[in-house]
Amino acid sequence: MIDSSRQRVAEVRAFNRFYTALLGLLENDHLHLPYTLTEARVLFELGQADQVDLLEVRQRLGLDAGYLTRLVTKLAQAGLVTRERSATDARRQVVRLTEDGRDTYRELSRRSSDQIGELLGRLPEPAQQRLLAAMGTVRDVLGEPRAGDGGAGAEAAVRLRAPEPGDLGWVVSRNGAIYAAEYGWDADYEALVARIVADYVEHRDPARETAWIAERDGVPVGCVFCVRADEPDTAKLRLLLVEPAARGLGVGGRLVDECLRYATEVGYRRMVLWTNDVLTSARRIYARAGFELVDSAKHRSFGHELVGETWARPLGGAR
Repeated sequence: MIDSSRQRVAEVRAFNRFYTALLGLLENDHLHLPYTLTEARVLFELGQADQVDLLEVRQRLGLDAGYLTRLVTKLAQAGLVTRERSATDARRQVVRLTEDGRDTYRELSRRSSDQIGELLGRLPEPAQQRLLAAMGTVRDVLGEPRAGDGGAGAEAAVRLRAPEPGDLGWVVSRNGAIYAAEYGWDADYEALVARIVADYVEHRDPARETAWIAERDGVPVGCVFCVRADEPDTAKLRLLLVEPAARGLGVGGRLVDECLRYATEVGYRRMVLWTNDVLTSARRIYARAGFELVDSAKHRSFGHELVGETWARPLGGAR
């Protein structure tokens, strides 16, 4: 156990060295502008709001109070920031960017985005998705709060749209990869998803069946399908998926809500879905959306012993 613990510590430290070196390469010459890295970090913080309490900046960046004061004084002399006493506490200062400072912030932000975009552009699409998923996993495991968790800002950053060329292949690929990584499901599951998607394309009724892709910053982060069930006036919710990097942003709930809204609008009276008991996060989303468990049965699928569940809820005024 001791050797295992030491090995894990060594792996984390090795990753830290790698990632720190990578950031150093990206930030070489501090985006080719005449500011130190710390000055750029302060400008980034100030650019997030109209005005910022200096104490908050110090706490977020972990800077010494005296050092930060000298740095802000230098930025003020350069005409990039102004500072004044807080209206609520005269012992504290608030800082805001001047117009020149905001122009500088925008230029720093643009160059930083260009550098990250160039880095991602060197990777094929599957590798980009793996990277984003891995980053999301790190944040989830270490407990970092997501910016805007539970707030309208984070939800607004996610756009729901119809599938575009290449998206249906993404649905199959990501379902296969994510469920293999998180639950150990074998290729039978990916084959099932491929059949569901193929049936949707070949037999879709455009008046009563549709699908959505959730997109964030131009990248697909989730999906859901609304199709006809076997029973009259019953819709089926299928293939709800949220990328690990987008979890905690309300994406799954929005997809389910949109599916329910659409099904009601086109005249369905009831919606059903099939899932498995190990998918606890999805089951919580379904319960919050008003679905109830109506049936369950053990089965062996995707290389595992599972418990399949059928959930249902009425739509509109149906009872």
